[in-house]
Amino acid sequence: MNKRIKGSRLILTGLLTVLVAVICASYTGTDTPKATAIPKATAPNILLILTDDQGYHDVSYYGTKDLRTPHIDQLTRDGMRFDNFYANSTVCSPTRAALLSGRYQDHVGVPGVIRTYPQESWGYLDPKAKLLPALLKKAGYHTAIIGKWHLGLESPNLPNEHGFDYFHGWLGDMMDDYLTHRRHDINYMRKDKQTIDPKGHATDLFTQWSVDYIKKQAKDKQPFFLYLTYNAPHFPVQPPKEWLEKVKQREPGLPEKRAELVAFIEHMDDGIGQVIKALKESGQYDNTLIIFTSDNGGHLPSLANNGPTRDGKQSMYEGGLRVPTSIVWPGKIKAGSVSDQVNLSMDIYPTLLEIAGVKSPHPIEGRSFQKTLLGEKMNEADRPLYFTRREGGTDYAGQCSYALRLGDWKLLKNKPFQPMELYNLKDDPMETRNVLKEQPEVYKKLNSLLMLHIQNGGRVPWQKPANT
Repeated sequence: MNKRIKGSRLILTGLLTVLVAVICASYTGTDTPKATAIPKATAPNILLILTDDQGYHDVSYYGTKDLRTPHIDQLTRDGMRFDNFYANSTVCSPTRAALLSGRYQDHVGVPGVIRTYPQESWGYLDPKAKLLPALLKKAGYHTAIIGKWHLGLESPNLPNEHGFDYFHGWLGDMMDDYLTHRRHDINYMRKDKQTIDPKGHATDLFTQWSVDYIKKQAKDKQPFFLYLTYNAPHFPVQPPKEWLEKVKQREPGLPEKRAELVAFIEHMDDGIGQVIKALKESGQYDNTLIIFTSDNGGHLPSLANNGPTRDGKQSMYEGGLRVPTSIVWPGKIKAGSVSDQVNLSMDIYPTLLEIAGVKSPHPIEGRSFQKTLLGEKMNEADRPLYFTRREGGTDYAGQCSYALRLGDWKLLKNKPFQPMELYNLKDDPMETRNVLKEQPEVYKKLNSLLMLHIQNGGRVPWQKPANT
């Protein structure tokens, strides 16, 4: 009898030991449970495609006659097209900071463009900012960025330090040449933290690396988040020769600059098509949410087409802020649907977190529009939308340009040393009639909101601390 009792006790002790080990294994050492990988059957893969300086109407789905973007157009047919989608800023880094943080760019330390030389750099990403890939990792996602980062050139602001498991692309801002991949004679091409020197056109490289990644992930049990960020069509406009010749033969009357830009965009569109094809051939397309958008309006000196809007890149008028955007989610988003909802780049962050079942650990300014994607009615009460850009040079001298949209009203200061302007976008979508003097109460209300936003943004450091 004693032997039986002793044996039972040993078995019970063993079971308790196993139970304790299982419980302990589910914790990180604190009271926060470890993230558990979501089965691919329930969690969609996410492909976020961000192009650089693509004009609002530099897509053929808006009826642009001299340009053909069949693969981008197909995204609008397979999903939802957004006709009132805004970039958070008129230039690269601020929009990218907002998109990945869900916050206004000046609230995470990136009011302007981050550049190689400190005296020309106007932003420093808050190293403590909780970026989208870091939070998606908590939901079990494998996270990757292929292409342009542009949010920091050194630690602690490298992609792998902000939640990306995999980085294969360009660390800096623009490329001086799409074939040699240099900026100021510096090689910013990286594979994770390793400097690499690949051969080929940057657009082709980013496309192929994305195709390779997608094929590899098809064998993985984890869902993936791929942030594909083309440098194209940012100047210098360098399409492959065969693409330029094809456009010239098809559109013989185009100005040389426009022909080059059209060929550049069509070449990139072909790359996007290859990436989508890889999703389909690997059996992952039906469980992948695809977002296509741009970081700001088109560059007018390159003859970009910003459609029925005023001005272009670097401008606080609509042409600098409105961007082509579409989202596909097979079986969830109604194919061929169109939304007039006004959204910003930073709204992508809470939308994807909600889809992934993750809550933001801190307050954000972005607003999820998942309901819109699913065809449900959202509470679309007007919210003030702020746009800021800090920059150097004689036109800026380190000052800010900014804008605020509230409903149909838009208040803006297009350059620091220009006066404020007020427009009613419903009555005057081309922003040709400044009604500031005619609407003093509207101006007073909007200006008070804008000044408060600028003050709040000013509390966040945007230069690298002196002691680091």
